[in-house]
Amino acid sequence: MLAVAKINAKGQTTIPQDIRTALHVAPGDLITWSVDADGTATVRRAQPLDIDYLRAVEGTLSEWNTAADQEAYRDL
Repeated sequence: MLAVAKINAKGQTTIPQDIRTALHVAPGDLITWSVDADGTATVRRAQPLDIDYLRAVEGTLSEWNTAADQEAYRDL
């Protein structure tokens, strides 16, 4: 599925309805973004469990916060 959206002066955009439907997102839901080295961006609906887990460990893994770590563990 391909959709185009314009970015406004504040860096905001509207997620097209077809994409919101495909992602099963609604107002108040969270989405995640990841960008590959080739510039490809992936958007996913964040699962509530994922967010709770990330908040719980957010400050405990600072030693794993390098570009090499991000690359090595990107798909986990």
